[in-house]
Amino acid sequence: MTTDYFAGDDRTSYERMAAGDLYVADDPEIARGVQRGLRLVDAYHRAVLDGDDDGARAILTDLLSSLGEGASVKPPLAVDFGSNVHLGDRTFVNSGLTALDVAAITVGDDCLLGPNVQLLTPTHPVDPQPRRDKLEAAEPITLGDNVWLGGGVIVCPGVTIGDNTVVGAGSVVTRDLPANVVAVGNPARVIRENI
Repeated sequence: MTTDYFAGDDRTSYERMAAGDLYVADDPEIARGVQRGLRLVDAYHRAVLDGDDDGARAILTDLLSSLGEGASVKPPLAVDFGSNVHLGDRTFVNSGLTALDVAAITVGDDCLLGPNVQLLTPTHPVDPQPRRDKLEAAEPITLGDNVWLGGGVIVCPGVTIGDNTVVGAGSVVTRDLPANVVAVGNPARVIRENI
């Protein structure tokens, strides 16, 4: 790092990350959180493969910040930490979810996430030097209740999707979407109301 971006800021990188500020992922606490996530995801996959439904549920409950009643996640699953993911009641997550949860990812009740959905909270500077210096940050993602994300949908940092909204397969959501609409495309745009 050629510039001291944190002069006068005595917080650790983990503390800066948790506050939503720029940080460098060089903190032992960050490394421990990522390792914990990897270990629990692996244990969850193994429990599902072994047919241990109760054990798998217990591991998923330990991994995530909150797991709603009747919510289910079909492996494989990939997370940064897992501890910043909130899944609502009766939400179904199909296989291949990537939830990069440097910031909070909140999924409401009764949501459907198709296969290979990506919920991506991390951001990086557009300017080349700070990016070269490994600075990063994150912005939270929020899905309201009864949201359906089709297969392969990508949700970018800082996006909120309103209740009852449907996002078509393969769409890239770069901006907030209101409630009760259908959106498709890259970038996703509203094509009709969904009442």
